[in-house]
Amino acid sequence: MKRTRLWAGIAGLAAASAGVAVWALQPHPAPARESKTSPARLRTQEASALLDAALAQQNQGDPKGAGRTLGRAVELDPRNKLAWYNLGVIAQQEGRTADAVASYDKALKIDPAFPSALFNEAVLIEQAEPDRAAGLLRRAIAARPEAATAHLHLGRILADQGRTDEAAQEFGRAVAADPALRGRVPEQFRDSTSPAPTPALAPESTPTPAGSTR
Repeated sequence: MKRTRLWAGIAGLAAASAGVAVWALQPHPAPARESKTSPARLRTQEASALLDAALAQQNQGDPKGAGRTLGRAVELDPRNKLAWYNLGVIAQQEGRTADAVASYDKALKIDPAFPSALFNEAVLIEQAEPDRAAGLLRRAIAARPEAATAHLHLGRILADQGRTDEAAQEFGRAVAADPALRGRVPEQFRDSTSPAPTPALAPESTPTPAGSTR
């Protein structure tokens, strides 16, 4: 399978199949220390430790092991959105679309404005369910307006639907946020995304030396 460089998410870059951008796996923030720890808090802390272990496994090239570890994490803490999200990333990279969508949906039930899960699920269903994908992308953009690739994908959906004015706006926003994306904009919209030329400054006049008759 061809591999390609992908869009950086909150935690960096992730690998996926050619032409598909996904946001990367994400680590769990360090839990705050408490003087007294309840059983529920202990389970949450253990799940966070498992999430860190899973990320280490993924970095070592063991996605299946990472998936098993993340499965244990969500058993301990079913409301750990990052564990569900990372299960979705692994499933997406392995081509298990239904599993990925299910995991992203669980993350979004916990945090409906989770931009990484919104974006990745939209990419997965863009061809089969373009209207739903567009809705997810709009929510991702609302959470992260600078998300250039989300604007790009939304522009593609709108262009396919014949909504050319809206598509042009989204492509313009994508390129404004990340000029490197201009080559991925459909050719018919590319000219409209060109950055405005910088006006040339008039050359400064050369000071006349003292005593000159010029």
